[in-house]
Amino acid sequence: MESDDAPGRTDSTEAADSWDDGLIARRVAEGEAAEQAAALETRSHSAQPATPLAYDGVLRSRLEALRELIGLSRTRLDSRTLAEAGRVLDEASTRRRLSGQHTVVAIAGATGSGKSQLFNALAGVPISESGVRRPTTAAPIACSWSDGAATLIERLGIPPRLRRRPLQNGDADTELRGLVLVDLPDHDSAAVQHREHVDRILALVDAVIWVVDPEKYADAVLHERYLRPMAGHAEVMFVVLNQTDRLPGEATEQVLDDLRRLLDEDGIALGEYGEPGATVLSLSALTGDGVPELRELLGQFVTERGAPARRISADVDAAAVGLRPVYATRRRTGLSEEARDEFAARLADAVGARAAGEAAERAWARNANRACGTPWLRLWRWYQDRTEPATGRLPLRAQADEEATARQRVEQAVRTLADRASAGLPAPWAQAVREAAVRGSQGLPEALDELAARAGRPPGRPPRPGWWPAAVLAQAAMTLLQVVGGLWLLGQIIGFMAPNLGVPVLLMVTGIVGGPLIEWSCRMAARGPARRYGTEAERRLREAAAGCGRARVLDPVAAELLRYREVREQYGKVAGVGATAR
Repeated sequence: MESDDAPGRTDSTEAADSWDDGLIARRVAEGEAAEQAAALETRSHSAQPATPLAYDGVLRSRLEALRELIGLSRTRLDSRTLAEAGRVLDEASTRRRLSGQHTVVAIAGATGSGKSQLFNALAGVPISESGVRRPTTAAPIACSWSDGAATLIERLGIPPRLRRRPLQNGDADTELRGLVLVDLPDHDSAAVQHREHVDRILALVDAVIWVVDPEKYADAVLHERYLRPMAGHAEVMFVVLNQTDRLPGEATEQVLDDLRRLLDEDGIALGEYGEPGATVLSLSALTGDGVPELRELLGQFVTERGAPARRISADVDAAAVGLRPVYATRRRTGLSEEARDEFAARLADAVGARAAGEAAERAWARNANRACGTPWLRLWRWYQDRTEPATGRLPLRAQADEEATARQRVEQAVRTLADRASAGLPAPWAQAVREAAVRGSQGLPEALDELAARAGRPPGRPPRPGWWPAAVLAQAAMTLLQVVGGLWLLGQIIGFMAPNLGVPVLLMVTGIVGGPLIEWSCRMAARGPARRYGTEAERRLREAAAGCGRARVLDPVAAELLRYREVREQYGKVAGVGATAR
């Protein structure tokens, strides 16, 4: 059985067998040297400027959106989360500056799969060593079918001594013009450096040919480490079942069917019936059976010159899938008007807006009662005010307890708002929203206390309605009737005036009954204005508390939510959809 991977020859031998530019066909065994030398033609390596790769408008917009997405997210996400997306951007930018006329295709496979043998068969001349010793290919080897690919090969880190040219063969040479074929070390090699070469170059090439053999086509390492993670790259992937010469009768089709089944389980779309996807075929690199078909498919693939852009697009898709947990959500996010109103109501309760309104209403009614009450009642209330202690009726301990309770209400209101605002957000953005709410809540209780003192009931007496002077005048008239009736009766008692009880008694009764009646009427009439005055005082305090909460908490939280909406829209463009779920 032929092998594909083993260490290359010594540097001195390679130097003797290579041209100065490093792009020649590798010589083979001594007995075939003359024949191969006659077949190969010297090609000069002219430094022709390569036409840069051009991306279409859709891919350019996705890359721009990815760049914007990373820029908006740097302060919210750690560098490890954005590392792969940044790598994709860098590689897309680098690949765009390089040749758009070439397609870099890597041949990858496990030990003994015959990938180096297939590499040689496509080149038409033995370039990569194959044999029974494992592993054979110690370093990646590049073979270019046309000039201008030097920078692409340098990007892969392949030195000039490992760059080759295929056997010049008219039609085949023209058919594969623009192809750069890379033979990779075994992906399952025991040498760590070989696996590192494979992983590094697979991330840079435009397409890959996976070579499997009838024995290890179902190898778990191949499917779990490479094929399944690269399922999104199906359009730039060939899966070749090699060594079919070892299979009897219809066994090749049976193995191919099982291989297709495994690829389907890996999530790899198969390019059958004209649909886009991976190309699956069988061949024998040893006998050459099926190699012309692969060469023809490669020729069509390279002629289209769409593989580099499709590879970058697939890389962007993979980056979008990796970033989905930190951007996408299926729940509606943001703050509803109900949540905002509830937050404002909680702050208003914390500053005692309702109590302040009720106190203002009582103050207005008390002022009305004092202004429109009888003189005797006002005299009694004045006496009570003079005899009451100036410290008031509220103990200091109760005031401290009330302040502590108000602070707890403010903290609870902020926590509830933060929980509602962050509900459904991906973890990094939910954390950013909660941090913004916590920062805004610092000093909020003290600010609410200050505005409660400023925006509460204004100093001085409440305003008086227009009917108060008339009520006061009527109350004074009732008092005057009482005084006149009393003096009249007193004059009659001391004999100063002629006896006549009817008129003075009528005057006194009118004053005594009229005074309380006017006071009661004024109290009834004052209810509406007092209620409106208290409601206005409560409204002012509620608006002041809501404004303070909006400036300190709601606006920073809304800014974080707006930032999330921006990155979510950019993520939607990166993922290839108009917008993510709202």
